[in-house]
Amino acid sequence: MEQMAGLLFLSFSSLILLSFSGSVDAYKNYTVGDSLGWYDTTVKSNVNYQKWADGKNFSLGDFLIFNTDNNHSVVQTYNLTTYKLCDYDNSVDNDTVEWSSANPSNTLTQGVTVAVPLLKEGPTYFFSGDYDGEQCDNGQHFKITVFHGKGLPDSLKDPSDQAPAPNAADYDSTPDTTVPFDINNPHDQDTDVKKDSGSISLYGKFLDMKLHGILLLLGIVHMF
Repeated sequence: MEQMAGLLFLSFSSLILLSFSGSVDAYKNYTVGDSLGWYDTTVKSNVNYQKWADGKNFSLGDFLIFNTDNNHSVVQTYNLTTYKLCDYDNSVDNDTVEWSSANPSNTLTQGVTVAVPLLKEGPTYFFSGDYDGEQCDNGQHFKITVFHGKGLPDSLKDPSDQAPAPNAADYDSTPDTTVPFDINNPHDQDTDVKKDSGSISLYGKFLDMKLHGILLLLGIVHMF
């Protein structure tokens, strides 16, 4: 019931947005059965919903408006088997939606208006699934083909479908990075050169002192 309530809220909200937007020429609202409404032949003997649907060009973003009462349901399915059986009990969530449910125990009949958006291209089936499919067997069913048209308006799109795709550059490119000479102790290379030069200089002085000492010793020996 919560799912159905959410779908109904989305449908009416989107219908209002489309009515006040500049795209009203792109999308249409079809009243199912026109003035006869949505009933089985035991209530309206002259209804023929397939005849009503034939010849119409249904597109994504269009709405079907079902004027009925709380003793007749509105079921939409993309499953041909479910449609032929007039039974949605064994259907799966992603191919069948019950937009409005009937209450057979209700003795007080109240009018109901159900707005159903066309969200998927291809064959789509509608029927009333209550009273063990009796209403469906008594003429309350029809099938249509939904064309792409101008596509779905943003108000009817799934938010997840509108999320921006990841940027390929985020994965394929590697930022330029300057690695220091010594990553643990970063410092200028010039400092190392100066240190090395100082060490060489000290070592040279040490050798020079040793050489002078040897020469002095040789001179003393020569004198004797």
